[in-house]
Amino acid sequence: MGLISGIKSVVIDTWGWANYKPIYTDARGMPHRRAFPEAAATWVPAGDERRIAAYKLLAAYTNNQAAELAQFNDPNAADRREFGDPSMFVETILANVLGREQTITVPGAEQTGTTPDGQGPDQAMAERVQTLLRDWAKKELLETRMLQTERKAVTLGDGVYLLAWDPAKQRVRLKAYDPGFYFPVIGEDDDGADYPDRIHLAWDLPEDPRRGLKARLRRVTFELDWIRPATASGVDRGGRPVRAPVMTDPTDDVPAQPALGPGDIPTPDGLIARQYAWNSAPSYVTCYLTDAVWDLGDLKEPHDVDNLPMAKAQYATSPAGEVLDHLDLMIDFIPIVHLPNTVPDAQEHWGISSLARVLQVFDELASTDTDSARASATTGSPILAITGSRNGSGKRSELSVAPGTVLELPEGGRLDSVDTSPQLAELRNQRADLSERAATIARIPAVTLGTVNPSEVPSGYALEISLGPLDSLVGAMRLARGPKYDLLLKMVQRLSLAGQHPDWAGITVQPAELAFGSYTPTDKAAVLEQVVRAVEAGVMSLESAVRILTEAGWAMDDADTEIQAIQSRRFEQARYLADATGSTQAVGDYLGLDIEPDPAPPVVQLPATPEEQEEPEEA
Repeated sequence: MGLISGIKSVVIDTWGWANYKPIYTDARGMPHRRAFPEAAATWVPAGDERRIAAYKLLAAYTNNQAAELAQFNDPNAADRREFGDPSMFVETILANVLGREQTITVPGAEQTGTTPDGQGPDQAMAERVQTLLRDWAKKELLETRMLQTERKAVTLGDGVYLLAWDPAKQRVRLKAYDPGFYFPVIGEDDDGADYPDRIHLAWDLPEDPRRGLKARLRRVTFELDWIRPATASGVDRGGRPVRAPVMTDPTDDVPAQPALGPGDIPTPDGLIARQYAWNSAPSYVTCYLTDAVWDLGDLKEPHDVDNLPMAKAQYATSPAGEVLDHLDLMIDFIPIVHLPNTVPDAQEHWGISSLARVLQVFDELASTDTDSARASATTGSPILAITGSRNGSGKRSELSVAPGTVLELPEGGRLDSVDTSPQLAELRNQRADLSERAATIARIPAVTLGTVNPSEVPSGYALEISLGPLDSLVGAMRLARGPKYDLLLKMVQRLSLAGQHPDWAGITVQPAELAFGSYTPTDKAAVLEQVVRAVEAGVMSLESAVRILTEAGWAMDDADTEIQAIQSRRFEQARYLADATGSTQAVGDYLGLDIEPDPAPPVVQLPATPEEQEEPEEA
């Protein structure tokens, strides 16, 4: 939204928080072209220029390079001191959002079933999917990928995950991308909150004189479209690798026709349907992958990343030899997950950086640090003024004073020093005030930043109250992440089914979740006492108790395994179960033991009575 007054344009958008930076925006609201050449590339859409420049600006702050970037319009910026405050804020927020651990859970995997073996069919499927997802996360280093992407999201406002099936490793691969490479196609009438039907991942490739390569642009495109007839790798007349339609063999009655892919079904209305393993009804769409490179010299305006000249593209080839020119991935979704740092505003697609609101405070902190460094120099090496001449010649002379120096002054001479320590103390107070201001705006309590002595906290209740702003911050950030990680785990299941891995045979896609651990200090002893009382009183299940203890920081690898281990030693409870049910099988299932059922007792035969022993009289 622009409010135009004369030649000045005030731009208010998702990245308007950086408008105060002279290097970020000009009179038209556009970034400085020398400072942000990436945003000024001919293939970058005009609507993305401010976003790309904002990413670079934020990255410069976290790498202590904001002064280096500011030198494009301020030569004195080279003297600016940067001591890593933005990076500290990022790491603190990141640690609190992720919590101490992250756990994949499938609802129903820890519930008690009703069948004789102790499990219902739904629970068995949930447990199987949960185990498979946890094994995948361990092999794919999910925690590391999350740390990479979440650091981007907290710093820049957005993160990007890309998933793909790897036939060689026989599992789904997960890769983190810089959001500056992410270009979703969102039309003027589209809702930014909806999932795009076309997404580009694009970046520049530098010139390589040794290999004779010019500066190039690489673009990887994922697009949802109608299912088309099958294609195969081939070459065009110029020898360029492309994909060509596959034709059926002609017969006397039927000429050659475009062939359909395996399992595709033509419909009476001229469309092609396909039954995916995760859908109950046939689908008419699929995802196409295109991976191509262009020489930057061939790209002139008005081309941008979404309408590059395909006639000049050089298509890549997969390790299996498939030309990546609208390659049918045999899935009906785009395997990319955009992770916003905050819940986007209505009709918006992008998140907001955790540094955006406090960027001006960081500038003030840097200025204060610079002034403090200068003041400390004059405090450590004070300025001296000497009245009188050393040799009586009356000429001015500059003296170098070092520790242990003895100065001889003439009669009436005087030695004065300039004390700058009060100014240095005031600058330190100013810095403390600015740091507290930044923490307040960012909703990060001082105790979280480690600037408060724990012994100074009056009570645990006071500590809990001080963490209130952090609770609201983390709650809002996790709210933005919850549906995204649910979608990521759903894609992992679908891609595993599409890859036809034997371990995933017969799997039904389950609504998996990623649970974040606790981030606040917890009195583990108090939590344990509360849980024990609740379980003994019968107002809390053992499953809930184990989950609460896990969130409080108790080391438990698997909740279901822990519950089974606890029950296997609760013999008193097993006796009550035997008295209540009279079932040896139920007791064995409870204890996790294979107990042979008690054999049927023999029929008791009582001795005959004297009357029965008398022989009947003969007739």
